[in-house]
Amino acid sequence: MVGLPVQLTGTLADLEALPDRGELPEPPRVDELAYLQYTSGSTRFPRGTMITQASVMHNLEAIFNHGFRLTQEDRFFSWLPYYHDMGLVGIVLGCMATQRSVDFLGSREFAMRPRLWLKLMSQNRATISFSPPFGYALAARRITPKDTEALDLSAWRVAGVGAEMIHPEWLEAFAEALKPAGFRPNAFLPSYGMAECALAVSFATVGGGVQIDSVDGDLLSDTAEARPYVEGSPTRRKDFVNCGPPLPGFTVEVRGEDGRVLPERRVGRIHLHSPSVMNGYYNAPEYTAEVLTEDRWLNTGDLGYYVDGVLFLTGRAKDLLIVNGRNIWPQDLESLAEQQPEVRPTDASAFSVPGADGTEVAVLVVQVRETDPRQQADLADRLHEAVSQEFGIRCLIELVPPHTLPRTSSGKLSRSGTRKDFLSRHDDERIREATHQRFLVSDGSRAPVAA
Repeated sequence: MVGLPVQLTGTLADLEALPDRGELPEPPRVDELAYLQYTSGSTRFPRGTMITQASVMHNLEAIFNHGFRLTQEDRFFSWLPYYHDMGLVGIVLGCMATQRSVDFLGSREFAMRPRLWLKLMSQNRATISFSPPFGYALAARRITPKDTEALDLSAWRVAGVGAEMIHPEWLEAFAEALKPAGFRPNAFLPSYGMAECALAVSFATVGGGVQIDSVDGDLLSDTAEARPYVEGSPTRRKDFVNCGPPLPGFTVEVRGEDGRVLPERRVGRIHLHSPSVMNGYYNAPEYTAEVLTEDRWLNTGDLGYYVDGVLFLTGRAKDLLIVNGRNIWPQDLESLAEQQPEVRPTDASAFSVPGADGTEVAVLVVQVRETDPRQQADLADRLHEAVSQEFGIRCLIELVPPHTLPRTSSGKLSRSGTRKDFLSRHDDERIREATHQRFLVSDGSRAPVAA
């Protein structure tokens, strides 16, 4: 105990025996540290964001009053972990602040039985529930037509979705599977946020469902311009989800690498200013200085663009692959893999590694249950062909067993973790050799076998 500011050590009885001072301690100020919210760690090691009471209350006021327009009849349901910002701020603190009822299902129970989420939503007539996109994908995969016969989801007016890049096709599959149970697609409410500003930055329009902006994917990769896609065009189409206008109290700018604000439909880094912004990262002043200016402008590290005052997110700057001079989003490569019948949603992870000549090489790690070498080779051939046709690049394919891909504490895919594991399995010489092979098969831990 030497050197620590400890005034008493002992038992509970020793504490109770202390004389009553007759006065209450000073209440905390709204500008003092209220709690630490750790980031998900999807692109780097999790860091504790320092959130004050003033910051979180500003964010909650904007979310509940403007984000999904809370009503007296609303009842919440959540399976989100309490340590995740969406679960802690959006549900626990939010329902405390607004005095709304909320039903909880354990995160592990949801992962084991996602249908239980829908069953309890139906029984309790919950009106608001949020989930990352993978939660909707998992539920849609597990639900059966017989299950929907016993469900009534007609009361579900806000099906919030956020925390990671939104895949429209996952939400479409969920809506189609739950249509017989009364679920309405316009209940989907896309949003954008991060732990660095308590929780939310923007919300789409309540009741508007998922609104898509289709852009010319080739032009986007070559010039970072999100020009509308023309039907029948020979170029690749890329879809992004409308995440709505910034919440009240937020000033959001899309900036280029030179720091200048970009015009509409130009992709750049998203910067924001708001009373909701953190005070910094706990015990990490060097990382705080990288993202937060003295006048409290936050560099989110996210990429996106504006159209008519609403935000469209395109991905994380740290995740972006630059191959042969083209900007390629990892989600696009992962989506190609997930379109194959053997691959489930979130079972693919894309990133890049240095090649033999110093250029970047795209890598796609795919979890598969198939162990037949011929079937594995067929899958790899289809992936190579799809990547070549879509992007005109060569991609190194590695097939690994289920449960190999690392995830964050909130269940999101960790591309940085996948890349780290990949490099631990392959030295530089092995990677150089692999670029001349069709694909690699690995057990997820030991050295791979060339195929």
